[in-house]
Amino acid sequence: MKICPSALVWFVAAIGVAHYGCNSDKKDPAAWRDPSPHSVQFVTVDKNVQLEVLDWGGSRRPLVLLAGLGNTAHIFDDFAPKLTAEYHVYGITRRGFGASSAPENGYLGNRLGDDVLAVLDSLKIKRPVLVGHSIAGEELNSAGSRYPERIAGLIYLDSVPSYDSSRGDFNVDLGELIEKLEQLQKLPADDVPKWKHMVDDLLKESLPRFERNLQALQKRLQTDLSTPPPAGPSDADLASFPALRSWIARIQGITMPEAELRQTHEASTDGRVGKQRSLPSISRAIVAGKQRHSNIRVPTLAILAAVDNPDLEAQAKANGAPIPHVVRLSHADHFVFLSNEEDVLREMKAFLGSLP
Repeated sequence: MKICPSALVWFVAAIGVAHYGCNSDKKDPAAWRDPSPHSVQFVTVDKNVQLEVLDWGGSRRPLVLLAGLGNTAHIFDDFAPKLTAEYHVYGITRRGFGASSAPENGYLGNRLGDDVLAVLDSLKIKRPVLVGHSIAGEELNSAGSRYPERIAGLIYLDSVPSYDSSRGDFNVDLGELIEKLEQLQKLPADDVPKWKHMVDDLLKESLPRFERNLQALQKRLQTDLSTPPPAGPSDADLASFPALRSWIARIQGITMPEAELRQTHEASTDGRVGKQRSLPSISRAIVAGKQRHSNIRVPTLAILAAVDNPDLEAQAKANGAPIPHVVRLSHADHFVFLSNEEDVLREMKAFLGSLP
């Protein structure tokens, strides 16, 4: 899965997530209300863990929208209503963000996938199409590879289906390398066959793959060092949520729903944008908790911003997986459903119409 490449996107994600629902200014709830036509409910998915679920209504095939890292389901507030004439549209805010519970643990990819499946069970949503932006590809990969009979299709919005064995993934490979080294450390000293097997595996597979990851990371870091970071919002840009929304539109060229900004920032009593609400440790845990999935057996569409994306067709063939339908959009932002709404809606509807 891709994680937001732009420093601006990282700023927006990093400055936080709310711990309450649609009306984020608790001191004056009448001051602003979310205009998006959804209902809000909370679904228990684990011990002491509830997730916020938005329901925009609609009929026929269910669609479940999942946000990228640092975002909530409200990121789809403007996009989702464009689908309700033909589909029943839901959105789930993952644990750790927005109005959903923020436990200390439970951020491995498969646990997040289980959270989505628990919502489907609770709301009796049968064989939906899951639509995931950015790191939400983790939930899609988890559900699609482990429970394909429960999912009708997967749509990746600037996210990569499954694990690319040719390119690897820094966090997935790092986790597996650490696990293997820990297993090696625990081997009995006299178990020579197991020592040989594990050392051979490390030398032939794990270490060379991780070396490639480090070389790719070094290249990216050199590029980052040569590129000055973009300037953040000014004091005037933080004077109100509409002002911050205008700044993002001016700098990044996308119009982010105000509800999402209110979910990702505190609000002061005078309406200014306040400090971050999210815990950085949660985002780090999600990134570190990525897991390898390469056996997805459901119809798949990937809509990508046409920048440095892998050859997904060749990747799927190498993994023995069904070839995904891939659409690459030129001049698209990482938030493809905001920057290229018409293109994304067209491609999604064509894909959905092809499903049995």
